Amino acid sequence: MYLTAEKKQEIFAKYGKSNTDTGSSEGQIALFSYRINHLTGHLKANKKDFGTERSLLSLVGKRRRLLDYLKKVDIERYRAIVKALDLRK
Repeated sequence: MYLTAEKKQEIFAKYGKSNTDTGSSEGQIALFSYRINHLTGHLKANKKDFGTERSLLSLVGKRRRLLDYLKKVDIERYRAIVKALDLRK
């Protein structure tokens, strides 16, 4: 499995407030970005996997909504997470 509990804790510790704070927007955005990168690599190798393609689009939408929320609530946190994850926009 590509996403273990240890990997999740590492992501939340790096981008969230702590490794147990799974509800912060930054931690969720970082987790979605990790999953999106993994699924993108999978789809490059398996072009006809349409179920995975649908779930990838769903994850991209969820991340976009969280980014929009963060931009509306606190622009500095938004800029920090976009820069840390090297996201465009």
